[in-house]
Amino acid sequence: MIKYWPTKSSLKLNYCVINLFYTTKIKIKNDLSNQTKYYLHTDIINKLYKKKLLFIIIKELETLILDIIELNLTANNIKQLKYRILYDFLDITSEKFILTFDIKYKNYLKQKFQDNYFFYAQSDYHRILDLENYILIDNLLIYLVFGSSCIDDKIFLFNKFYTPYKHVQILFENFIIQFSSYIINNISKHFLCLSDMLHFFKLNYICNSSYISTRSVALFFNSIKWQNFLYRYFYQPKLIYNAYYKVWLFHSRGITSEYIYLSRLNNLQKLSDIQVLFLFILEIKDILVPKIEKLLITIFQYVTYIFINIINNFFILIIKAILFTIQNYNKV
Repeated sequence: MIKYWPTKSSLKLNYCVINLFYTTKIKIKNDLSNQTKYYLHTDIINKLYKKKLLFIIIKELETLILDIIELNLTANNIKQLKYRILYDFLDITSEKFILTFDIKYKNYLKQKFQDNYFFYAQSDYHRILDLENYILIDNLLIYLVFGSSCIDDKIFLFNKFYTPYKHVQILFENFIIQFSSYIINNISKHFLCLSDMLHFFKLNYICNSSYISTRSVALFFNSIKWQNFLYRYFYQPKLIYNAYYKVWLFHSRGITSEYIYLSRLNNLQKLSDIQVLFLFILEIKDILVPKIEKLLITIFQYVTYIFINIINNFFILIIKAILFTIQNYNKV
């Protein structure tokens, strides 16, 4: 039986929200290793700090929901302010997280985060998030505060009045996982050099045991840069064109990823000329490659058929020549 998310603010909605937070906290206590082929910035930190970060995000998300209710914001307010909400939430959770660090770096990092707004707007990660609808924070908050009736009908595949509970759970887990990665990304950007960052990680016992040398850390961040480049110009435009959205989920064996349907017509209009060009090339490839492949297979079959016939005829001629020679020899 499918369990549906409540359509409006009510005791039932409050219960579902509490249950969602509770079950997610339990999942965070399980294995948090990345089971996908894609890098997350949180891969560089160890299990202890990864759990600390995720619990901080959940706690601050609870506070954010209460603030929205106290300020009497509407669903439209949330849609209009989603950019500001996301980055204010980033500042708050980042400051809470760095309070767990060594005192030597607290003031340094806090000052850096206070000057972050221009950095957010100019970063490649921000541009990716823009096309990712800011991790769907507006839709998630609307589900948690107002219920499914305030969601745009055209965004998701199903009727908003019959929104599966599992769907909201997916958006919730995806937000927490992606947002945690975003926090680590911003922290890493504020060190003057790689050696300082590595020293910071080691000093606070944050680093994953797989990344204990300067070379391994440099390779990790270079791999993420390359991954972001490929995602931004190749995979993201294709996902937008196909109306797919990648989500990250907690699983008993670790963090996994899936794809859900999401109407992304607005995102199509935001694609840069280069992204559109790459998308066009990919579409041409998808059209031409199967046809070329089919043509090559047909040609190969004909060539093989002709070659086999030539070989067969050649052997037949040899056999006939041998028989003819034997017959002439017997007559003599």
